[in-house]
Amino acid sequence: MNTHKKIIVPLDVPDLQSAIALVDRLPLVDFWKVGLELFTSSGPAILEVLKSRQKRIFLDLKFHDIPNTVGGACRAAAGYGVDLLTIHATAGQDALKAAWSAVQEGALQAGVKPPQLIAITLLTSISSRQLAIDLKVPLELPEYALAMALMAQECGLSGAVCSPQEVAQLRQICGDDFLLVCPGIRPSWARKADQKRSLTPAEAILAGADYLVIGRPITGSDDPQLAWNQIVEELTTLA
Repeated sequence: MNTHKKIIVPLDVPDLQSAIALVDRLPLVDFWKVGLELFTSSGPAILEVLKSRQKRIFLDLKFHDIPNTVGGACRAAAGYGVDLLTIHATAGQDALKAAWSAVQEGALQAGVKPPQLIAITLLTSISSRQLAIDLKVPLELPEYALAMALMAQECGLSGAVCSPQEVAQLRQICGDDFLLVCPGIRPSWARKADQKRSLTPAEAILAGADYLVIGRPITGSDDPQLAWNQIVEELTTLA
């Protein structure tokens, strides 16, 4: 895979018009992430725009509900023909299994390829201290992330979302066929902002990440195209 195809850029903008403007500004980006804010604002219209431009789509809605509701949502989402779809691992095994089955059904009904369903292990904005004190989880953070990833794998999911700091362990234990998507990527020249567990793009790929979600270092830059080029150049040295 070309290195630039490993980068997913989030469309973290409030409306359809802003999203189209950002896509136009970064024509070389192949893979875009549509999250809660934009999807709530624009609905599936943004997905239609991206598909018309032959872009790949990560629909990052992080479903988290009872199994029946999660299944219904995944069935509907699979019909859009997106490439990646997320669910929180903490929804539990029954919900993960229901989601996987619903994705297959929804894609079949729509006549499209099923998206790869991947589980959120732990949000990258959460630190070890917050996991222990706020969420009352007694496991160490890497152990917790691994447990969530293994549960997702056992339920048939294609992969997991994890911070780059956990990716090496997950790659070693979950194997090469388990898709690992890493947000919280920060080039050495970018601010970490609210990301607590970050690495540079090159470090994350070397650790075993399949895809890197890189947002504000690109989209918040004064020159997004220049920032994109810098990151692609850094990854090209690894090829």
